[in-house]
Amino acid sequence: MKLRIYTLTHKKFDVPQDPMYQPLHVGHAVNDDLGYPGDDVGENISALNCYYSELTGLYWIWKNCKDVDYVGTCHYRRYLINDKEQVFTQAEYEALLQNYDLITTRRVKLNNSYYFGFCANHNGKALDATGEVIREIYPEYYETFERLVHGTETYFGNIMVMSKPLFDEYAKWLFTIFFAVAERIELETGEDAYHKRVFGFISEFLLFVWARVRGLKVCECKVGMLGEKAETRELKEKLAEYFAERDIDGAKAYFLKRRTERPDVMMEASDVTGELRLCMQVIATAGKERQLYGSSILDRENRFAELMHIFAGINDIVYRYRNHLESHEDILFLKKYRISKVALAVAAKLPGDDEKAQEELLLRVEKDLGKAGAALK
Repeated sequence: MKLRIYTLTHKKFDVPQDPMYQPLHVGHAVNDDLGYPGDDVGENISALNCYYSELTGLYWIWKNCKDVDYVGTCHYRRYLINDKEQVFTQAEYEALLQNYDLITTRRVKLNNSYYFGFCANHNGKALDATGEVIREIYPEYYETFERLVHGTETYFGNIMVMSKPLFDEYAKWLFTIFFAVAERIELETGEDAYHKRVFGFISEFLLFVWARVRGLKVCECKVGMLGEKAETRELKEKLAEYFAERDIDGAKAYFLKRRTERPDVMMEASDVTGELRLCMQVIATAGKERQLYGSSILDRENRFAELMHIFAGINDIVYRYRNHLESHEDILFLKKYRISKVALAVAAKLPGDDEKAQEELLLRVEKDLGKAGAALK
């Protein structure tokens, strides 16, 4: 069995040592060379990468990869992993492919329907046009598309492994749909880079539809993250600069701007360390403290790593108090870092949580601090 998995990338990354994983630079035709093989040789759509994202790599594999029995795709940071949370080896894939037609990600469980979430964040006309094209060209898929698009599940990431003939069938189906959709909608040239990638987003869901209609036996696996997104790292580095300058307003404005441009940065798959959520907490806390007290925690501590330690500690303490697991060490932590009532209130505020329960939690903390000879500001 000859198996190759293409690691789709647009950034420099640490290439896995396993030769089964081969880098493929997507959008190579319109970006600086990274030193990896690109998707702009042979028959390709590399120049359309801004609309198709990693799909320009899938198209290249479909049209140009002819020497394998099985083929797959993953991302430069995201790989399918086994139950021991290790990246799959070729031997493990070969064993799975004896029993499964498709190996891909675990389904994502959405809070709302896929249709609602997509239209709230992307060009809904593109999704509507996709449904229309499927109804006309592939009517046998339409009922399932309509049912699932209003459901709350999807695959994600365009991460998959299957036989090359099956991959080719999927690619032909997918690009036939998208090329027809592209003729019906106006591709938004004025949108930011994130929102232009409309076909990349829709394709994640269409893999789910295609597998269901085809009745494929699917092995759904965990996805492991190797490192964090360059965009996430850059965002944290810039916020660290604002914190160092004690510039709360600047940090808030920059964070909101970047979140609007790249709403995916707050997803767990991007914020793998959880530090962006802590940054958001720092900004909210420092802003309210300065408004109420004239100063904030940033006037006492402005180092990024130490702020992450403090706010992670606050969250842990709130969790323990919420579950009646608090300890004397928690009070010592609050005293050491002079944590304010504002900081605790921000940490205690969970979406949909009962305000009375939050206030009772704060009163308990305040009472314990009083016993220890301290007080909440």
